[in-house]
Amino acid sequence: MTRTILDVKLDRRGPVPLHEQVAAQIRRAIADGEAGPGERLPLATDLAAVLGVNKNTVLRALHLLRDEGLLEFRRGRGISVAGTPQRGAVVTQVRALVEFARRHGYGPEELIQMIRALPHDAEATSSRGPARKTVPHGTEPRARSVSQA
Repeated sequence: MTRTILDVKLDRRGPVPLHEQVAAQIRRAIADGEAGPGERLPLATDLAAVLGVNKNTVLRALHLLRDEGLLEFRRGRGISVAGTPQRGAVVTQVRALVEFARRHGYGPEELIQMIRALPHDAEATSSRGPARKTVPHGTEPRARSVSQA
């Protein structure tokens, strides 16, 4: 990851906030395979020093990537890569769907029921193939309610 971070050119006068530029560079490093799932990132202080920005700018970028599902914060273990940019994109879309459903009066349990009720043949007609492995009816994992999470 250090290789990509060292090559970063931040545009301090541009319209994109610095923390978003830092997040984009870390996202790119993960996409390029410089850090894979489970690998730890350098300390925020070290990243800030290399980039020449405030530590809080780096922390804000890291929190943004955590919210996207790309990073995982573990007390005593630091920050590690939790997934791929593709997973992060899916998490972002899921959050948007949940918010959209909430605005229209649907709760998480109802949304899960709608997803499960989708026809299985929709997966077969997808240009990318099945989105997930199919499991025998009645053996699907049970969804937890938000209050249990």
